[in-house]
Amino acid sequence: MRAMIISSIAISLSVPLGGCLAKTAVDVVTLPVRATGKAIDLATTSQSEADEKRGRELRKREEELGRLERRYDGELADCRDGDRRACSRAQTTYAELQAVARTLPPAPPQSPDR
Repeated sequence: MRAMIISSIAISLSVPLGGCLAKTAVDVVTLPVRATGKAIDLATTSQSEADEKRGRELRKREEELGRLERRYDGELADCRDGDRRACSRAQTTYAELQAVARTLPPAPPQSPDR
């Protein structure tokens, strides 16, 4: 009787375990292919990703340029009011402003109004 119960349990478990073993075998076989595909995806950058990155960098430099222009305007106003330290700071800020401006692409040409 005991043998019959054990054999019926073994038979009932072997069917699901057989499928489980088959799935495990498939997973083991396809693992290197999936890992290689994932590594290639991580190693390569699509054109749209590269464009997005370039756009973010460009916006960051434009924001920096705007910040420097505002700071320069304030220091220049103080310099005109007679603050010599502000004149020195304005010169330094202007040099920084020029350095950032050189990293930006030229503006597209304006079309003449007709």
